Amino acid sequence: MGKLGCSIDGVLNEAKFSEPLPWIGIYIAAASLACAIAMAADAIHGFRHWKLWFPCKFLAINATSLTIITVAVKLSVDLNTAMPRGEDQLAKLSSTALICTVMGNSMPSLGTMENKEIFTNMIALGILVITVLVNICIQLGTGVIYVFVMEHAIIMFLMLVLLVVLSFSALTVPTIKHYLELKYKKKYEIALKECSKSNETDKTIVEKLKEDLMRYWMMAHTCSPQFVVGRSVTCTASGALCLLSAATLAEAMLRFYLMPGSFRFCKGESDYKWSIKLILLTQAVAVGVGTIAPAMRWFLAINFRCPTRGGKWACRKNYKLEEYWIKRLVEMKECPLNIPISNPHSRRIVHDAKIKFLNLCIGIQAGIVFMSKIIRLISIYSMSVILLCYDHCRDWLMKFTPTKSITNDSGSESLPSSKLDLSRFVLHLEGEDSLVEVMMKDNRDATDYWRQRAKKRQPKHLIELLQLSRPSEGFKGLTEFDSFEVPSLDAEEAPDCWSLSVVTLTSIAAALPNINRSSIKHLMAGVNEGLVYVRHIEDDLDMQGNLIRIRKAADVVWLAFELYHRWLDVDLRKPSLQGKSPKEILKILSDTAKNTFMEFKKSKVDQCLADSPSKWPIKVLAANSMYRISQSILLNYESRNYQMGERLFEAITVMISDILAACLTNLQRFISIKCLTSSIEEREESVRHAVNVLGKTENILKLLHQKALPGLNPDQMAFMDEWRSLHKLNSSLPDTPFSQESDSASRTGSEVYLTID
Repeated sequence: MGKLGCSIDGVLNEAKFSEPLPWIGIYIAAASLACAIAMAADAIHGFRHWKLWFPCKFLAINATSLTIITVAVKLSVDLNTAMPRGEDQLAKLSSTALICTVMGNSMPSLGTMENKEIFTNMIALGILVITVLVNICIQLGTGVIYVFVMEHAIIMFLMLVLLVVLSFSALTVPTIKHYLELKYKKKYEIALKECSKSNETDKTIVEKLKEDLMRYWMMAHTCSPQFVVGRSVTCTASGALCLLSAATLAEAMLRFYLMPGSFRFCKGESDYKWSIKLILLTQAVAVGVGTIAPAMRWFLAINFRCPTRGGKWACRKNYKLEEYWIKRLVEMKECPLNIPISNPHSRRIVHDAKIKFLNLCIGIQAGIVFMSKIIRLISIYSMSVILLCYDHCRDWLMKFTPTKSITNDSGSESLPSSKLDLSRFVLHLEGEDSLVEVMMKDNRDATDYWRQRAKKRQPKHLIELLQLSRPSEGFKGLTEFDSFEVPSLDAEEAPDCWSLSVVTLTSIAAALPNINRSSIKHLMAGVNEGLVYVRHIEDDLDMQGNLIRIRKAADVVWLAFELYHRWLDVDLRKPSLQGKSPKEILKILSDTAKNTFMEFKKSKVDQCLADSPSKWPIKVLAANSMYRISQSILLNYESRNYQMGERLFEAITVMISDILAACLTNLQRFISIKCLTSSIEEREESVRHAVNVLGKTENILKLLHQKALPGLNPDQMAFMDEWRSLHKLNSSLPDTPFSQESDSASRTGSEVYLTID
């Protein structure tokens, strides 16, 4: 009977039920620590990237975070466990304050959600908050919570207000996204016109791209949904409420530790025992760390709204309710209610009830916005003295700071360089006119900063490899590596792919005998750096997705080669160690690839081979590429009579250089498309990635821009088959060297290529 919870006498053994509680306390502390780490990571990310509105990258309102928070606040919903000591009561309060901190911290994450996500996540958050509120009220009534009653009441009120603010702010997110998308399209057209005009100037390709990226970054950053929510008046108010919650917890803790005599606690010990101290410590740290982001958003909103500090505050006049706050509620009010009720009287009652409910919601939304603006105004009045003192101290220090004037060769003072006016590319909502200049100044030099950082990490091995390419011969390696004379293994031929061709050639080069290991490592380093950009180009410019499986085949081949020095299941070092000649090695690779292809063809995958070649299995695509390339090199080997592996290695290296150089001529178009095709939630990160690519490839762009480009339009230049078709066409025209055609065509073709559209 003892094992069932009863003693020998049949008495319920209640003490046994409380034995696991200290370990449950560790579980609660671990969940609280997870919240603290996530909020600290968001704060570090914001400071590191100088995003002082602190986007929610690690802690957002979603199923995972809500589950962790539910565990972390278990003490708040524990109705019947005795909590007699002061630290027990403080732990109850810290659990409640943690919910306020998480809500205030994660408010910008609303901007990243789709409509259904917003609805489900806010419902889940509402259930959690209401449950906590009800349970705390029960504990206050039963006496489980008997001290810090006022602090609990304050934090419960703040929690309820934060829930209402978050819920009604979430209603405006779809409308805000729609407004910003419309504005982005208009600004995008203006940016296109300015970009096309900049192409007519004498600026270098890097300077043109730099200015274009500055425009696109300003548009993408200022319309980022997280940034828009983060700078909204309701987010500013939530930051102030979050600060009050943290201050309430801090006040209670200071009173408890500094004035212990002012409290009378019950005797006894909590069933959580020693774990209570761990819970209190982790939750206090979580509240402290989590308050950084909301506090900074609150402070920056005050700082930005009142740049002069002199009393002429822009927000003093701005009590207007902007349209986007209530537009969705008004649309819902005007839309008919589709319900399966045939009785007109019943339908009228339901419709009238809907209108009254939505009118109430509109009134609540207007009240929330008005209250948020009042909170902002009160915050400005309370902080104005501190900000004014800061300005006076800064001006006073500037008087004693020596300034150096920059002079030119003639000795006269040089004028400051004119900067691109980006104010017209700042996307803002109604009521944010005063923030345009602030947002422009804070983000004008962001792209240049990231570009300079990326410039320090130039792909040196790739640049050295590209210098071996042969632009004067029209990147001849594009036809040498895969001869048109090699018979196909199937009736249909798989399309060529930049990355698969490069990794197959590299595998062949590494298999050749008598090659210096340092030369192979140098080639691998250059190819590895080049594949990063080749993959970017193939992923973004293959709009139809016809080369997806071929790109996967290239990734599989490269992974096996880079880690194990193998091509699929073939050890590339074994033939050279056995003393095989280059010709014999090529024959081995060709036969192995052919056998692999034929085995698949004769097996149960005939249906796969009957489909489009781009849908063949990955091994079949890799084998087909290896067969064609090794056979083509064998033809060149016999015609040119390569007798040494070193000469063949050099020839293959040049082929790889030609292929990479031809592919990387699409870098400018990739950078342009990266800025324009992403969704509103991802657009900011896409532009930033484009800036990073520009910084790393500046020297490559300069190098390739000096070379003659073929007469292909930008869409054709993205695909190897188009280049090879042009080579084949030019080779069939006698007395017309490709280089001459390329030089003449580049005067027109390159102009199309340089246009960002």
